[in-house]
Amino acid sequence: MRFNNALFIASLVLTAPLALAGPKVVMQTSLGDIKLELNDEKAPLSTNNFLSYVDKDHYEGLVFHRVIPGFMIQGGGMDAEMRERNTDNPIKNESMNGLSNVRGSIAMARTQAPDSATAQFYINTVDNLSLDGQVNRPGYAVFGKVIEGMEIVDKISAVQTGNVSYYRNVPREPITILSVERID
Repeated sequence: MRFNNALFIASLVLTAPLALAGPKVVMQTSLGDIKLELNDEKAPLSTNNFLSYVDKDHYEGLVFHRVIPGFMIQGGGMDAEMRERNTDNPIKNESMNGLSNVRGSIAMARTQAPDSATAQFYINTVDNLSLDGQVNRPGYAVFGKVIEGMEIVDKISAVQTGNVSYYRNVPREPITILSVERID
């Protein structure tokens, strides 16, 4: 009986990471691929929102339009001419979900209004814990993490930027999102 219990426990330990893994996507960019694992358990609204844009090919042809070294890279809303693509309605902020804005995490970009996130996202290039939600202060909802391609994120973070009209920190050479596809 002890053998069967040990075998059962070992099988749970070995399969638990597989069961808990969330949906995965690969983001093909003009500088290389970024593989993301999304956390649909702790951030179901943000994950489902992002995946709905993925399924509609919303991100195809958009650019990383805001790049701040030592902070984050942002995309999902603008094309190379800084024209905004139409989006669905905003979603409820999930920043109190226990996930943190650490290096490699992906989160929903938003305006100053807490429940204003639509399609734009950012990937943290450093720990940005000040962006986490706190009691009486909504933060920015993390919904996943980079699991491969952080060197591509760092490469994007290192490009030269400038201003385009009233937009700041815009890469001088567009970094295009070629596609985002589910791989789960």
